[in-house]
Amino acid sequence: MYMIEQAGFSKRNRLVSELAKQIRSGRLATGERLPGENELAQRYQVSRGTVRSALAELQRHELIATQSGVGSFVTFDGVPLDQHSGWATALADSGFEITTELLGIDRVRDQELTERFEIQSFMLIRRLRRDPQAGPVSLELSYIPDIPAFAELPEQGLREDSLTATLASAGLYSSGGEQWISGAPLDERNAELLERAPDTPFLRAVRDCLDPRGGLVEHVVSWLDPSRFTFHLTYGDR
Repeated sequence: MYMIEQAGFSKRNRLVSELAKQIRSGRLATGERLPGENELAQRYQVSRGTVRSALAELQRHELIATQSGVGSFVTFDGVPLDQHSGWATALADSGFEITTELLGIDRVRDQELTERFEIQSFMLIRRLRRDPQAGPVSLELSYIPDIPAFAELPEQGLREDSLTATLASAGLYSSGGEQWISGAPLDERNAELLERAPDTPFLRAVRDCLDPRGGLVEHVVSWLDPSRFTFHLTYGDR
């Protein structure tokens, strides 16, 4: 039995803080079912109404998912996504078994990108990230400049199976850029690749990675499973 009284905190906020701490630390693991409302109420000496309110707050922060008549399950995977090292590397370093499948490399044209960056053609690298237990978690479409250093890329593949290493081998390094994130339904083609039903809501992230002179290093469109990826924005002094 736990007492959650603390000066300056309501019982509900204290319960949210305690359960969130257990989830983020891994004591409550991804996929684990939380105790029922009655058990939580008894354990923390609060009302069932307080428990329900706390669970709703945890769900709002995408730490848990609640299934009516079944219970609440941890969905937070604890993965810090470092875009400098690449998401696959960050996932692997965090102990999650994520595989990357190269779907193809093609030479393409894109009028919008040509107008923005004055580049006539691009190499399009299509990759699928997969959790062996849960299936695909993301689809990434990366556009990079079609330069002589990449002439054999469609036949030879990525250097060291890494787009970051491939870009670096040609002297292309990102110093900054912009990213836009929105929710969007999957079309039929992407839904088939991601093994989801068409129109399933996913996160759509569009990112421009630029060199110090503002030239394009990579333009990437990512479709991300919203149950596996969370984007955190800080502001002020943080």
